[in-house]
Amino acid sequence: MSAVVERRLAVSPLRGRRLRLYCGRRRACQLAPSLSEQQHIRVRLCRRLATGAKCESPLVLFVASPSALGRETTKIDMRLSALTTLQSPVLFVLVLVFAFIDAIAASKSALVIIVDDGGFESSVYGNTVVKTPALQSLANRGLTFDNAFTVVSSCSSSRASLLSGLPPHQNGMYGLHQDQHHFNCFEKVQSISRILRKHKIATGIIGKKHVGPEKVFPFDYAETEETRSTLQVGRNITFMKELVQEFLDQYQHKNFLLYIGFHDTHREHPSRGFGPFCEKFGNGEPGMGTIKDWTPQEFSPDQVIVPYFVPDTPAARADLAAQYTTISRMDAGVGLFLAEFQRRGLLNQTLVVFTSDNGIPFPSGRTNLYDPGMREPLIISNPREPSSFGKRTGALASTLDLVPTLLDWFNVTYPSYHLAKKRKVVLTGQSLLPLTESKPPKERVLFGSQTLHEISMYYPMRMARTHRFKLIRNLNHRSPFPIDQDFYLSPTFQDLLNRSQSHAATGWYKNIHDYYYRPQYELFDVISDPKETKNLAEDKGYAKVFQKLKFQLHNWMNATSDLWLCAPDFILEYTPTTAIKRLEETMKDTASKQEAQKEALMKMQGQLQQMQVRAAAK
Repeated sequence: MSAVVERRLAVSPLRGRRLRLYCGRRRACQLAPSLSEQQHIRVRLCRRLATGAKCESPLVLFVASPSALGRETTKIDMRLSALTTLQSPVLFVLVLVFAFIDAIAASKSALVIIVDDGGFESSVYGNTVVKTPALQSLANRGLTFDNAFTVVSSCSSSRASLLSGLPPHQNGMYGLHQDQHHFNCFEKVQSISRILRKHKIATGIIGKKHVGPEKVFPFDYAETEETRSTLQVGRNITFMKELVQEFLDQYQHKNFLLYIGFHDTHREHPSRGFGPFCEKFGNGEPGMGTIKDWTPQEFSPDQVIVPYFVPDTPAARADLAAQYTTISRMDAGVGLFLAEFQRRGLLNQTLVVFTSDNGIPFPSGRTNLYDPGMREPLIISNPREPSSFGKRTGALASTLDLVPTLLDWFNVTYPSYHLAKKRKVVLTGQSLLPLTESKPPKERVLFGSQTLHEISMYYPMRMARTHRFKLIRNLNHRSPFPIDQDFYLSPTFQDLLNRSQSHAATGWYKNIHDYYYRPQYELFDVISDPKETKNLAEDKGYAKVFQKLKFQLHNWMNATSDLWLCAPDFILEYTPTTAIKRLEETMKDTASKQEAQKEALMKMQGQLQQMQVRAAAK
């Protein structure tokens, strides 16, 4: 029996693949993969190879992940002229193998999936009515976040922040990008697609883009609402699948980022006739067309689970039932995309991120900094950390964390550049990859910044929150809160208005007047008051909490060059620390001078009295 030299290497990214390595000392090596279920890489060298003799049997590597290569045959040109001085064929082969392992381990891709106005209506987050098997499957091979939040509750602003890692007041996307709203990011902003392209990492976008300008958000492959129908690239999941295939045909052999933006589950304008959530599109009814890969699911209003912030009325229930149908379409699309990655053997080199841009389009939801507008679903599947699969975390996370996470994944450094006032831009988010590695979360404060949605909806708000407390600053609190067009025209809000005007029961946890007119500050204990109904801003028992969050919010606004620090109320009410110290010093100086003047005056008065006494005596 010939002796076998065996060495084990625990290389977590490479699992489930058996590779046969045929090599010669002075020629390229060819690797022919075949599946195996080994848990470690094994390098086996036969004695004849060790003694320098020819060996017809292949050197076998057992690799532990369903696809490390993503292709059927991989050729690595290893003309190792620098290694010809190696005396031992065993050492030569081992160096060759380790170089190959490094090459495979470097193969990385990322898939980011953004649902439009998405919430927690899925089995992943406890909804037992709408079935979301694809999201559940993704959660089973990923880490689910229970405390993830957007930085801004508005479509374009949120997407720009998600792609740039900067809040909207810093990147310039203050409101909606399309049509007459026409907001754009500052041209110097370095988005994730812009950064990765500079590092030769391919980038693609399919579906809803909703940001600009092109210079800031360039993609090597782009099929969006800018070139095609939003219905087709954002809701027709069969067509979207074909676009995914087209992208992968071109770029799967490179490191790449693919960003997919659903238009589901956004509301639809009633004039188009597709239903309040476009739930009829592709359902096979006359004029609605069909979507090959989708079997429509219909729900009755009695079935739905009404969130606490939505009025429990027939109109709202019907609205939610329509939303559920589009959720089922979106979930089917997620399943198609993941299946395509699986079919090509890419899942085990791909970081998958699923989240939403903002809260659902219902009262207290989208365009609000209350939790229904800010809290987001978030699942991250890190193929290199299978220990995180199927687990949940209560760690705080922000959409500002996506860029740092992707940079960490691709091992790319954030560039050094300046925007306003020549101040160097610094990301205030953090990579979430350590959480997938079971590292304990750090204590942190999350922030929010909302200025506009539609061009007419000026209502700047800023927010700071910890695990327990949340502070909202309504800078334009003297004006009524604006309602966006999509939501205003919705059956839910029209019914709420009609009930409020007729003094009928609304089935809602708030009243319409308080919803429109808000105080300057809102402080909530989100642990004891998760519905955010008891404002503690003027409660003296929470004065220290209030001042601390206020101070932290101010520092973040200053660090991110927030021009709303110059809002009139803000200047009058809150002064930076340095200015406060100067003011205190000035007041002390003034008080000292006033005291000296008082003493001098009293001395003069005393002298005058003495003079008067002497004059009377004479």
